[in-house]
Amino acid sequence: MEHRLTIYNTLSRKKEQFVPAHSPHVGMYVCGPTVYGDGHLGHARPAITFDILYRYLTHLGYKVRYVRNITDVGHLEHDADDGEDKITKKARLEQLEPMGVVQYYLNRYHKAMEKLNVLPPSIEPHASGHIIEQLEFVRKILDAGYAYVSEGSVYFDVEKYSKDHHYGKLSGRNIDELLSTTRELDGQSEKRNSADFALWKKASPEHIMNWPSEWSQGYPGWHLECSAMGTKYLGEEFDIHGGGMDLLFPHHECEIAQSVAALGHESVRYWMHNNMITINGTKMGKSLGNFITLDEFFEGTHPLLSQPFSPMTIRFFILQAHYRSTVDFSDEALIASEKGLQRLMEANAHLDKITPAERSTVDIRSLRSKCYEAMNDDLNSPIVISHLFEGARTINTIIAGKETINAEDLEELKSVYHTFLHDILGLTAETGANDEREAAYGKVVDMLLEQRLKAKANKDWATSDQIRDQLAVLGFEVKDTKDGFEWKLNT
Repeated sequence: MEHRLTIYNTLSRKKEQFVPAHSPHVGMYVCGPTVYGDGHLGHARPAITFDILYRYLTHLGYKVRYVRNITDVGHLEHDADDGEDKITKKARLEQLEPMGVVQYYLNRYHKAMEKLNVLPPSIEPHASGHIIEQLEFVRKILDAGYAYVSEGSVYFDVEKYSKDHHYGKLSGRNIDELLSTTRELDGQSEKRNSADFALWKKASPEHIMNWPSEWSQGYPGWHLECSAMGTKYLGEEFDIHGGGMDLLFPHHECEIAQSVAALGHESVRYWMHNNMITINGTKMGKSLGNFITLDEFFEGTHPLLSQPFSPMTIRFFILQAHYRSTVDFSDEALIASEKGLQRLMEANAHLDKITPAERSTVDIRSLRSKCYEAMNDDLNSPIVISHLFEGARTINTIIAGKETINAEDLEELKSVYHTFLHDILGLTAETGANDEREAAYGKVVDMLLEQRLKAKANKDWATSDQIRDQLAVLGFEVKDTKDGFEWKLNT
């Protein structure tokens, strides 16, 4: 079937049909983590959102170059008390090299992404490894007349840029209001306007991470890294730039301005943003006491959690909402997601237990097209999941002997679940350290139930009931089917 994928372009504020500039090649850049602390649930959402896009574009046959940057220069998230960069502060307190701090948190991030079944990007460049490219970008902007040097730092001249171009087009900000805003910031007196942002910052003596330039010993501004690395790895024009809604302004707005100033044109054709995860309607934040790390979710060690939640439960919880919708966290919502995922996985596992009949009494032919239709509609994962639940109900009726399915339809059903549940949504069966022990328990239960089948065949109802009742006491739920039996352990 022909796929007409539409995605919501934040720049045009509408859904647009996705047409790559150089089909079948697609260039995709996503703002990755700032590595100065443990990842939390909010960090998982953009990773999973753009993992779905990466998976689906690849599934459709595109050759995707997926670039996800690592912010490690140490120019973000200053402590309110003393204005000290967090990477620098941790390095000083623990007597480590800043890059040692970066590597520690990056390793943790990669492990969390692997648990969440987030595919690695094609390229994962570090801001600290691309200082030369960022310096060259600053020079181009200066040469174009849209930046100025002040006391060893270089600032982007937003007012001058706005006379020739539209600063605020992505976020919808009013440039006059931005220019009239005054704030007390570090280096504010160096700027011509409060809205001007740093392209290069002169380093103070205690700032560990710094590099030489013709203006000063310093470090690049935050926004610069994505413009420089996106251009380096994807060219002066590429298809998709993604990130969280919180990056829309000022980060992505400044990226557009930098690219236009340096290159003479915009670089990105489609801007995509995922929405936030909230707790009781409030964005996650350490200051509010509602910050939960991914490890705390996996281990169940946070006070707001009643139990540990597996990585696949977290992934499923996020995918149950459209990526542009706000997701409000609660312990109850995660428990419901855990049960829902279990139902889907059980239905998928049941497919291997079905013996095909000569004819089908179920209609599963439209399931694939409905799932594709949902994915093509701006990656509507919750609708895909709802269709898979419909399929699960059909599978359960077949297992219960109420319906039949022929071999051709059974293979089609297996293919749909493998494609959408595993390949595209990235949901997999849970694995853990106790898998071998659980498999052994399963063999014992199967053996007991085989004995129960023999007892029933011999009309030894007392033995049959005794095996069923004793398993029930141990927490096993047994169901008789037309092909024998099935069971599960109630937790």
